[in-house]
Amino acid sequence: MKNNPISSEKSLQDFYKRVSARIHAGFIVKEKNDKLPFAILSREPRSINHTLNFALFCLTLGLWSIGWLYMTFVYGKEKRILIAIDEDGKTFEEPCY
Repeated sequence: MKNNPISSEKSLQDFYKRVSARIHAGFIVKEKNDKLPFAILSREPRSINHTLNFALFCLTLGLWSIGWLYMTFVYGKEKRILIAIDEDGKTFEEPCY
């Protein structure tokens, strides 16, 4: 088996650019490895004002329940992503469970 070290400057620049863009968007680095370029980033769950959403639910006669449920399920839990460079030298992102 042939061992190909990833040393392409363009791949590393793209990797670090994606990581810094995600950090700027509110993610924090949970784990990082520079030998095998990968990083696991996490964003804490956002707090949802259920009192305000209940008031909107009552004012719209229940129509706001769709938006309220969406906010609860999407923004109410932690989001983790993996950013890495594959063996072809391409940077990719995928959800990390």
